[in-house]
Amino acid sequence: MPQVMFSNVQKEYKIRQRDEKRSKIVDFFRPHYTSKLAVDHISFSIEAGEIVGYIGANGAGKSTTIKMLTGILTPDSGQVRVFDCDPCKNRATNALKIGVVFGQRSQLLWDLPVQDTLDLFKTMYRIRQDDYVKQRDMLVDMLDMSSFLPQPVRQLSLGQRMRANLALCFLHKPEIVYLDEPTIGLDVFVKDRIRSFLKEINKEQGTTILLTTHDTQDIELVAQRLMLIDKGKLLFDGSQAAFKNNYYGNEFMLDVEFSSTVAELQDDNFRPHTIDGTKHSYWVKADMMNHGKAISHVTTRYLVSDIKVREQGLEEILKNIYAEQE
Repeated sequence: MPQVMFSNVQKEYKIRQRDEKRSKIVDFFRPHYTSKLAVDHISFSIEAGEIVGYIGANGAGKSTTIKMLTGILTPDSGQVRVFDCDPCKNRATNALKIGVVFGQRSQLLWDLPVQDTLDLFKTMYRIRQDDYVKQRDMLVDMLDMSSFLPQPVRQLSLGQRMRANLALCFLHKPEIVYLDEPTIGLDVFVKDRIRSFLKEINKEQGTTILLTTHDTQDIELVAQRLMLIDKGKLLFDGSQAAFKNNYYGNEFMLDVEFSSTVAELQDDNFRPHTIDGTKHSYWVKADMMNHGKAISHVTTRYLVSDIKVREQGLEEILKNIYAEQE
């Protein structure tokens, strides 16, 4: 049985509207509301040990989904099951088996050293001493935290605080972890450390991870599966390769700089993207022509100064999808 099951779930928010034409007293006692459908009849399941990238624009419904999975919010309709239980009705039991990191909302205590906060969480989760020491030492090593364990949290950099928050999240060996923007605002070195950690902890302990982020590299380098949500609706659920193929036919881009100005290529396999003097870019369908054939096709017919293949990245695909949705 899947660890997580979302069955036809809907969640709607009421948003209070201010009316300048009405008196404040009338507006207070008889407020007007509009509705926003944050999650619109979504269904999916997650198996144990999966790393799932959950992506979408701001306001798409990602955080609402996570809050329902953790038991913070209840759905208006449909069914949410985590470990075959309702996370709202079994919040205490559910909390012992999950870990959560919400962006920069820290669980660390500002004036305490990181080590003391880890010790406090050991008591809160009633972790046996030998299990605690083993897990703590492993996390400190994986996240390279030994140098700042004695420091108060207020003296830490953003990257150090995020690594410490991840250590707290994984300290009690949760079976499922929900990560909402875990690399936001971090430099490339810390991001790389966190991505490596997530893959390693998943491999070592089989932890199921649901990752939401606007950094597409997090998804490309870590997630095994991708779910795309937009305006409350689940648009896609599958592998990254299937996602690229589904939306853009597994195309790649060919950038060509000709030795002299030429007209656009008259070939159905080459779809013009941009043409600027001698510099042309074309979309090429990979199932019709591979990289080598595309390069050979151009270089044997024209004088070329430079030519290169550019795979369509996840970020570029998402930009196009969001633009089409708008």
